[in-house]
Amino acid sequence: MIIDGRSIASDILRTVRTHAAVVGRELVVRAMVMNPTGATESYLRVKAARATDAGMRMEIARLPDNATTEEVLTAIAAPGADSVIVQLPLPEAVNSTLILDEIPLQKDADVLSAAAYERFVYRKPGALLPPVVGAIKEVFLRTGVKAEGKKSVIIGSGKLVGQPAAVWLESEGAEVLVLTQDSFTHEAIRNADIIISGAGSPGLLMPAMLKSGVVLVDAGTSELNGAIVGDADPSCVEVASVFTPVPGGLGPIAVACLFKNASLLVVRSHETASTA
Repeated sequence: MIIDGRSIASDILRTVRTHAAVVGRELVVRAMVMNPTGATESYLRVKAARATDAGMRMEIARLPDNATTEEVLTAIAAPGADSVIVQLPLPEAVNSTLILDEIPLQKDADVLSAAAYERFVYRKPGALLPPVVGAIKEVFLRTGVKAEGKKSVIIGSGKLVGQPAAVWLESEGAEVLVLTQDSFTHEAIRNADIIISGAGSPGLLMPAMLKSGVVLVDAGTSELNGAIVGDADPSCVEVASVFTPVPGGLGPIAVACLFKNASLLVVRSHETASTA
């Protein structure tokens, strides 16, 4: 089954638009951007369009490439935004950890601050799912995939995909193995019932490497000959029971889940203020 991520994203955004309307005004999501690449600019255009679909407005705050950590923190704290997202990666000259941790909990739709991520890890009240995890959960729900007891391999241990995906799958009862460039083994891939790949390495996964019927979630994106591609060769669909292609698979769903989180945060604040 090939996942149509754009269709699923449209379903989510229609619901988000309805929920966000209870606030009675246009919601603003501010994206902090430094030293963007061509791929970043393309991603921002997609986010801006999906924000409109969600009944929100994407405000892009472009900071100079040589901006200091303090200048980024000032921009994050500026009034007028309901949610704040920081487009990664940031230049090495700034303190990325400090910047992400300064995103207010009530505005952290991307779940990038330590406080928001801790809520997610320990399933605390009010916790949000990181957008990629929300997208994976959506795919599993719509395809009837159950993670409990399944041998699950995560390729990559990054902050956006690998780490949160591993946390969530373990919480769902899966047997989780995280593979990195140094620990990658074909045997582990061959035995996996579920694979979530966020390596950003074109052609990393080929059909002959996979178990028949594997659930293959490709969350890796990179540029190859001017095109956006994933970690899995498109022919992997021949052996996978569930396959998210790149582009058009998990990515659009993750963007929709970002705006779903933004809506949830604002609606919660609105409801709290209404009952105060």
